[in-house]
Amino acid sequence: MAGVTFQTGLAHYIGLMTERKLSLHWFRRDLRVSDNPALLSALRHGPAVAVFVLDEHPSIRALGGASRWWLHHSLAALQKDLTALGMTLILARGDAGAIIPKLCLELGIGHVTANRGYDAGAIAAEQALHTALAEHDIRLELHAANLLHDPNALRTGQGRPYQVYTPFWRALIATGEPAPPLPAPVAQPVSDLFHTAAKHSESLADWGLLPTAPDWAHAMRAEWQPGEAGAQRRLTEFFPRALYGYKEMRNHPDRVGTSRLSPHLAFGEISPRQIWQATKTYCAAHGLNPMAGDAEHFLKEVCWREFSYHLLVHFPNLPTEPLRPQFKRFPWADDPTGLLAWQRGRTGFPIVDAGMRELWQTGWMHNRVRMIAASFLIKDLLLPWQLGEAWFWDTLLDADPANNAASWQWVAGCGADAAPYFRIFNPVLQGEKFDPNGDYVRRFVPELARLPNRLIHQPWQATPLELREAGVTLGGNYPNPLVDHNQARQRALAALATISESAA
Repeated sequence: MAGVTFQTGLAHYIGLMTERKLSLHWFRRDLRVSDNPALLSALRHGPAVAVFVLDEHPSIRALGGASRWWLHHSLAALQKDLTALGMTLILARGDAGAIIPKLCLELGIGHVTANRGYDAGAIAAEQALHTALAEHDIRLELHAANLLHDPNALRTGQGRPYQVYTPFWRALIATGEPAPPLPAPVAQPVSDLFHTAAKHSESLADWGLLPTAPDWAHAMRAEWQPGEAGAQRRLTEFFPRALYGYKEMRNHPDRVGTSRLSPHLAFGEISPRQIWQATKTYCAAHGLNPMAGDAEHFLKEVCWREFSYHLLVHFPNLPTEPLRPQFKRFPWADDPTGLLAWQRGRTGFPIVDAGMRELWQTGWMHNRVRMIAASFLIKDLLLPWQLGEAWFWDTLLDADPANNAASWQWVAGCGADAAPYFRIFNPVLQGEKFDPNGDYVRRFVPELARLPNRLIHQPWQATPLELREAGVTLGGNYPNPLVDHNQARQRALAALATISESAA
């Protein structure tokens, strides 16, 4: 009997070691199957399974409501793509550092792959998982998939991180072409692992990511197609529709002049390498120079995201702490009423209100209007930029730990390559310049739709007769301006002077 027991135990051990050649890919902000080096690596070792963990560890910043809506649909699309490859996507909720080792032991997995994260929470999660897996002699293999270049590889001549965009762009171009994107994996035969792994998955519907009472996502469903296929369609449509004239047209919210790829990039449904190569390919086919004119400007916008991640890696407190320390002493106002009016698009400044309502309805806001709305919050209302960053995190489909924080700090004047604080957007002039016929305002602020063009961005200048004919009641169906912009501008400059004097 002892011999039988020994042989049985040995066979079990050998079988376990064989099984532990299986691999698991941990999906994070890389919800695509093409140009996914970690996924390809997992499949090179034979049968593989995938997992996505809705991570609730305290170090991970919880997703906002709009991002949760997108995540639901992105995961549903990913599940279909993986099924077509003969793979199972396990959905789990909790701490990835506890869930993934447990899955590995239950499924006989000896190799875990993932693509690197770059915010502090993501890095902490990687370190915790590495430690947990090492206790079971399971290897965690990390790849770079969501940036063009390693953020630690680009330094100034003094060996410091870049904090000005133009030199960063030049240094990035000088490193040469980014690696070409990788193909999607070849479909694998459906194995026993496919069915076994499926039993470990939670139901996506049970996660409650979608809004129900009320269902505020009607416009989002009409505007967006989350998932890798939606990302590729958006990119393909962009080139003939909006690449020509992009440098100028991207500033006009009343026109279709941007790629609208930002939510797809935020969730990793498309990679910057794919965008880079597709741009070069389109330019070559149409006799365009990708490093000049509209195409270059588009690639520079893609690389602003790269710059933002560069900053986040070197300054991990970017979402909460100003890069310029003197701004910690800035005399911010305390104005909950003003904050609520800004959030609801009820400031009395039509271009600001249109942007905030576009954000609430569609989960996205035109980039030019983001700057106008952010400037109004910070400099007209004198409210901390962190309040705006938090609101955008909750309401933007493309909420991104690097882009969101870096852009808010840029507008506030306290970040890298920042606009000077004394650059204060005049919401009336901005509206008249970039929405000259008021089409954007009329779409999102319909109560002003009947005002003539000359008044659409400053309804308070209308006569009582003009207001009555347009059906506008200031202080009624449309608010009076929260502030006098000229007075608010002087107040903001005086506040800046206080920290400038203390710094001196």
